[in-house]
Amino acid sequence: MEGDIFSGFGNGSQADTKVIQTFQNSFVQVQDILDQNRLLINEINQNHESKIPDNLGRNVGLIRELNNNIRRVVGLYADLSSSFTRSVETSSEGESTGPIRSDGKASQKRIRSG
Repeated sequence: MEGDIFSGFGNGSQADTKVIQTFQNSFVQVQDILDQNRLLINEINQNHESKIPDNLGRNVGLIRELNNNIRRVVGLYADLSSSFTRSVETSSEGESTGPIRSDGKASQKRIRSG
C-alpha cells in the first residue's frame, strides 16, 4: 500500500500516523490471505478436475482452510471498520460543535451573533 492514499487524513499527528500504519498493516494481512486463498482455490480446482480419490479427499481440508481464511478476512475488515470509525469520531470531536449523526457526518450548529 502506498502512503499517499491516506495523505488527506487527519493533521499529521502521531496518532494519525499510528492509525495509518494500522490500516496499512491490516490491508497487507488481508492481501496476503487473499493471495493464499487464490492458491487454495486453484489447488482445489485441480484436485476436483483430476477426480483422483486421494486428491478429492484432500479438498476437504483445503476447503476448511479456505473457509477459515475467509473468516479471518471478515474479522480483519470488521476491525478496520471499527478502528476507522473510532479514528474519525476522535478526529472530529475537536472540529464539530455537535454529535456525529447516524450518516457519519458531524451535526454542525450555526452560532448566531448578537
